[in-house]
Amino acid sequence: MPSADLDHLDRAILSRLQEDSRMIAESIGAHVGLSAAAVQRRIKRLREAGVIAREVAVVDPKSVGIDMTFVVTVEMERERIEVLDAFRKQVQADPAVQQCYYVTGSADFVLVVNCSDMTEFEAFTRRMFFDNGEVRHFTTSVVMDRVKVGLSIPLNGR
Repeated sequence: MPSADLDHLDRAILSRLQEDSRMIAESIGAHVGLSAAAVQRRIKRLREAGVIAREVAVVDPKSVGIDMTFVVTVEMERERIEVLDAFRKQVQADPAVQQCYYVTGSADFVLVVNCSDMTEFEAFTRRMFFDNGEVRHFTTSVVMDRVKVGLSIPLNGR
């Protein structure tokens, strides 16, 4: 569904769902001026169109023993499509990688990685980088404080 097909009501519904995906249609409808049935139809359409990609519980990493976050830039040896695709698949399969971006600039990829401790991160670097002959260089920054973490897309004023 192209963004031009989203009206102000769709955007208002999406904003509410991003705040709390368990919010019931009646509550959303009261905020956006629609009946619960109309809200449910719109949500169904947004899901089917792929606008709502997933609905998940956001877990605090520290509460489950994941105490460390790392931001890692990765430079590949060669920028051939098969090399990039293989690395993408490797990253997608590794549960420690929370986010991965293919970027411009000196690095090819930027990863956000969560591990319980440095020993786990070292094992991650071995399997992801040292065992991969296509990785030329990687640089790691250890996150000192989670200042802002979110996946909400700003929808106001669009």
